[in-house]
Amino acid sequence: MQNRVYTEFDQRTFMSLAHKAEDVSEIDSHYYNQYIVKRGLRDIDGRGVLVGLTNIGEVHSYIVDENEIIPVPGRLLYRGIDINDIVNGFLSENRHGYEETCYLLLFGELPTATELADFKALLLNNQRLPEFFARDMILESPSKDIMNLLSRSVLALYSYDAWPDDTSVANVLRQCLQLIAWFPSLAVYGYQAYSHYHGDKSLVLHSPRSDLSIAENILYMLRPDNSFTELEARMLDLALVLHAEHGGGNNSSFVTHVLTSSGTDTYSVIAGALGSLKGPRHGGANAKVVKMFDDIKQNVKDWEDENEVERYLAQIIRGEVFDKSGLIYGLGHAVYSISDPRAVILRNQVAELAREKDMEREYRLYTMVERLAPQVIGKYRQVYKGVSANVDFYSGLIYSMLGIPPELFTPLFSVARISGWSAHRIEEIVNAGKIIRPAYKSVAKRRDYIPLEHR
Repeated sequence: MQNRVYTEFDQRTFMSLAHKAEDVSEIDSHYYNQYIVKRGLRDIDGRGVLVGLTNIGEVHSYIVDENEIIPVPGRLLYRGIDINDIVNGFLSENRHGYEETCYLLLFGELPTATELADFKALLLNNQRLPEFFARDMILESPSKDIMNLLSRSVLALYSYDAWPDDTSVANVLRQCLQLIAWFPSLAVYGYQAYSHYHGDKSLVLHSPRSDLSIAENILYMLRPDNSFTELEARMLDLALVLHAEHGGGNNSSFVTHVLTSSGTDTYSVIAGALGSLKGPRHGGANAKVVKMFDDIKQNVKDWEDENEVERYLAQIIRGEVFDKSGLIYGLGHAVYSISDPRAVILRNQVAELAREKDMEREYRLYTMVERLAPQVIGKYRQVYKGVSANVDFYSGLIYSMLGIPPELFTPLFSVARISGWSAHRIEEIVNAGKIIRPAYKSVAKRRDYIPLEHR
């Protein structure tokens, strides 16, 4: 435990209390086996415990044959449509796909050309934040963490809503569409305030344009000169599409279902989802990947030497270097084993961006680590299922190539995932049954109350 404590506490007293709280919170690990507790709501083979049903996203990574689990290449489906088909569809027509993806997730069908144009106009014409919101909530209270600022801003938007507690589908849809439109500005303005007040950089806020896509507006608002290439915008749009949804079982979407089941308002639900995504085990991994590769590039003399790279990866796994966590970030996933389809799509697309940015050497290093790391992990870890690169492995590289600061990596994840959260919130409202409340067994020993004078 770190020794940094609030100054108003006596440090020795506080640390003594902290140790007490830590000791009394520990549960003997054998109880989890004794009572067959599925920690993380997962079986040891990686299968999730079934706790709900959804029509929105499907993550497929194995088949069952004669009660035996057989891993297969990962598939991701949005409303029953393979993500590869969605991506190939809009890329082949040389257009952006995030707005179309939002429509699909919310309304269950691919939009017609007219429906898509109307939907884009609805989002892009409602991008401007409420009057004085950027000044009062973002600029006057800048945060060192953009995810914290996003959560705070979402909660504050409750006060700007005439019907914040109306949980009818129509009103929740209105709130969700407004949040989808606002999130890019909240994230970018939050970073601009951070870089000005905590990084001593010039403060420039650009208003979003209604003639640009969401991906284009992010780059337009983020960059001082507003410039970007079509390839840059296409790659950011692709990243948004691939991060938009991942089934109801991922941590933040499950949080969305849990909070919605309580009957609370949209702003509280989305703030809770943001809190989940902020965690490094969920949305913060891509920034860790970039930091890990920076460390590799500094300590491996020859990036083309497979033996040298493999030796350094082994040092990472043994907890000897980098952050000494023993983790190779961007490798492994709770569901996928053979492959994460999002990582495959990004790997195939990022090569073109690497050429444009003159970063082909970095790209080759990433592909080498992707190939070598599973072998290294297998030497030092007991692996119950396959290990492959996940979406964070390449998304961080893309964001770095686009010049997006690491502080915005996870906020951009939320800009994409707000569409999936919105769909899951509406789904929970429509199918509302009981408040979600799983069982927790108490293993505390029964004790008698002792009067104060006898303690």
